[in-house]
Amino acid sequence: MEPMQTALWVIVVLVALAILFDFMNGFHDAANSIATVVSTGVLKPTQAVVFAAFFNFVAIFVFHLSVAATIGKGIVHPGIVDTHVIFGALVGAIAWNLITWYYGIPSSSSHALIGGIVGAVIAKAGSGALVASGIWKTVAFIFVSPVLGFLLGSVMMVIVAWLFRRTTPGRVDKWFRRLQLVSAGAYSLGHGGNDAQKTIGIIWLLLLSTGYASPNDADPPLWAIVSCYAAIGLGTMFGGWRIVKTMGQKITKLKPVGGFCAETGGAMTLFIATALGIPVSTTHTITGAIVGVGSTQRMSAVRWGVAGNIVWAWVLTIPASAFVAAFAYWVSLQIY
Repeated sequence: MEPMQTALWVIVVLVALAILFDFMNGFHDAANSIATVVSTGVLKPTQAVVFAAFFNFVAIFVFHLSVAATIGKGIVHPGIVDTHVIFGALVGAIAWNLITWYYGIPSSSSHALIGGIVGAVIAKAGSGALVASGIWKTVAFIFVSPVLGFLLGSVMMVIVAWLFRRTTPGRVDKWFRRLQLVSAGAYSLGHGGNDAQKTIGIIWLLLLSTGYASPNDADPPLWAIVSCYAAIGLGTMFGGWRIVKTMGQKITKLKPVGGFCAETGGAMTLFIATALGIPVSTTHTITGAIVGVGSTQRMSAVRWGVAGNIVWAWVLTIPASAFVAAFAYWVSLQIY
């Protein structure tokens, strides 16, 4: 086989692997979009996944590709990246996603991808090949996004409690069963807008590194954008049922009013991060918002042991996926 044909074949395989990761991202993170709306009984699981998938895809028309630009140009110097680095990054991220999905741990697909890129790049060229500002911005939001979700979720809950303090519980429940459809739609929109762009970014990085895209291009190819938004929507439709129970019931018990406040706080956080071009974890964000809502009732309403286990998964995600990616990078050198 000619070298050019070999290179093109490898690129096609890696693009397919990236789209598979995006599908898994939707599958893995579907729980983040639908856990509250299912656990409060507002929608049945089948209805919820179709509802969330629709808004995942509609995000293509709402958000600018700021997050894709960060992944494509702001994490690592493009001149360092090659097909071996992309292979290692994707294998590291997919492997960690599979492990956490199997054990029902709501970890971050986003940070698994970042960890995969970091691990493969360090294996090839050392830490100097990384763009420090992009890495630190992403790492900072590991802590900022759940804290912001916590604050916005709890503030929303306090405001709603004050506004409806003279309304009967039955009437409040009736109203917020309807309003939760709005908040769930907004959160799914933010989920699609931030998460699909991460895969668009790594495809863009691949195309830049192999000469199939120019550094002067303002946006990645349209086919990559549409493919990634479609893949994350389809992944959401298949759902991640192992994680729904953890997110919807194990951390704290939610009523429709609590689900509305958690989703609204989470959606606001995602909208802010996406506008700033920061790849954040939807898992971190909604977990922080759910904990914030639960803590406004009483601190004991939150199962802190479960929340603590989730935090440990967050801490381990980047180094674990980086380690697997570094090994996968070495394997790829032996294969082709």
